[in-house]
Order: sequence, then C-alpha cells, then structure tokens
Amino acid sequence: MNKPGPEEYVPFYATYISKVGNGDIIKILEEQMESTYQLAKNMPADKAGYAYAPGKWTIKEVWGHMADTERVMAYRALRFARNDSLELQGFDQDDYMTYSRFNERSLDDLAEEFKTLRQANMYLLKNLNAEEKQRGGLANGNYVTVNALLYIIAGHEHHHIQIVKERYL
Repeated sequence: MNKPGPEEYVPFYATYISKVGNGDIIKILEEQMESTYQLAKNMPADKAGYAYAPGKWTIKEVWGHMADTERVMAYRALRFARNDSLELQGFDQDDYMTYSRFNERSLDDLAEEFKTLRQANMYLLKNLNAEEKQRGGLANGNYVTVNALLYIIAGHEHHHIQIVKERYL
C-alpha cells in the first residue's frame, strides 16, 4: 500500500504523513516501536520530568501523549476497517493531558506501555488487507482512511521524537 493521497485525509494531517518515509508502513511502524522504546530506556533519569519551556510537556508526558494518540488512531482504524459508518468524536489532547497523571509514573513504565500498545496494535494493522485499508469514515467531522491513519500514527510519533531530540536532549 502506498502513502495516502490528499483525498484520504484533511490537510491538518499532511505534516505528520509527510514525515513518514517511503516503504512498507508496517515495517516502519515496527522499526519505530523499537527505536522509540530504546530512546526512552536510554534516557538519562534526570530528563524524564524535564520540560524545555514553561507550559510545555515533560518527556514523560510526551510518551504518554504518544500512547494516547496511538490508542485513538488505532481505534479509528479498527472501526473504519470493520466498515463502521458511525461518525467518531474527536479528542482534545490538552484535556487528556490535564487528567493523565503521566508525571506520577516512571519513564520506564511509560516506555513499556507504549511498546506493548504498539505490539498489540500491530496484530490488527499488519493483518489489514488492501480493501480494509482503503475504507474510511468521519472522525471529528473529517474524512480519513485507514491507510492514512497508519501513516498518521507513524508521522505523529516521528514528530514528537524529533522534538524530543531537538528540544529536550
């Protein structure tokens, strides 16, 4: 399956999708799982609660946010792949963060959760056929295909890992 075309998602997601290289999206997601996990596991302990500026998320919150977003996007992919035609609600990442309590957890725990979540999602994602990947639906009032959601998951992760490397480390 190729990168999604612009008719498969709204322009907001173009930034994330553009961050994903060419190649097998399943392999990209699997490689990201391991590299993101290793980055967290090798993070200096004193950095886990660090935020690069006032009002910005800590590294722990970034990892928690990536997990929350992956859950939401994978759920959307499941619903649309199963040809569910009901419109899905959006989610407000800032509201989620307000009630998350990620800073009460260890970065190791968040890294394990993220890796386990990705492993579980891979069972769904790697077994989708071409027809299922082309199915789509409305989420937060916007049309998106399952194929685009796979790239959004990968691109969203890439986006936040890039920020962590540039601004936190």
